[in-house]
Amino acid sequence: MSNLPKIAWIGLGIMGSPMSENLIKAGYSVTGYTLEQPKLDRLAAAGGTVAGSVAEAVGDADVIITMVPASPQVEAVAYGEDGILENARSGALLIDMSSITPQTSVDLAKNAAGKGIRVLDAPVSGGEAGAIEAVLSIMVGGERADFDAAKPLFEALGKTIVLCGPHGAGQTVKAANQLIVAVNIQACAEAVVFLEKSGVDLTAALDVLNGGLAGSTVLTRKKDNFLNRDFKPGFRIDLHHKDMGIVTDAARNVGAALPVGAVVAQLVASLRAQGDGGLDHSALLRSVERLSGDQV
Repeated sequence: MSNLPKIAWIGLGIMGSPMSENLIKAGYSVTGYTLEQPKLDRLAAAGGTVAGSVAEAVGDADVIITMVPASPQVEAVAYGEDGILENARSGALLIDMSSITPQTSVDLAKNAAGKGIRVLDAPVSGGEAGAIEAVLSIMVGGERADFDAAKPLFEALGKTIVLCGPHGAGQTVKAANQLIVAVNIQACAEAVVFLEKSGVDLTAALDVLNGGLAGSTVLTRKKDNFLNRDFKPGFRIDLHHKDMGIVTDAARNVGAALPVGAVVAQLVASLRAQGDGGLDHSALLRSVERLSGDQV
């Protein structure tokens, strides 16, 4: 264990908690910090060490991992007197696994380099279940040498681990991922309403659809959500709304048209405006039901 790098983990939410615990199971020493005491208690119960601040967590870490909701939170923990860049040692590796704008990642890498801190952007896909099962897809941006150094750590968290290009490339691929996932969930939701209103056995229909070309990881993971109307958050509408803003802005900047993506982005925004932002993104089914005249 002593030969493994010391890890500082910032952000212990739906994804961060199980991911940090998987590193502990793999033998890493993990010191964590987050804003909510129950999540710190959970880390301690799993064998981690609790820090009282970002500065305390990162002080003697070899690798610092951030998993927070969006660009403002990444900037809040990275910059400032009590932030990562001012308190991490020169030579440390900062891995941001949040889903943020590509430009934020590029800027972070540039600013960190002035402190002698290496950076990878490494957002993930797979949701809460993928985090718990350590089967996440990890899309990475940064230098090859840093990626190679982090690979054993990534292998404790996921199964599909790919260096996608320079700083920001991981976030660009994640934005595309979120576009595909949102459109896929919307299509599944529309199919569910169509099938139910047609009087078809929904369980049977989804089983056979998932065995053919219409099958997908989304349908596999979210089928029970659709069948049971169970929208306990694995990935919240609020966060997918943020991600759809990232992908539509980034696409506009490079001149890529997203006609279907733009419509789904508006449907996600509408669901959030109706008060469902805290639900799982499979709750897009609720908006299709409302549009179809059902009271939900």
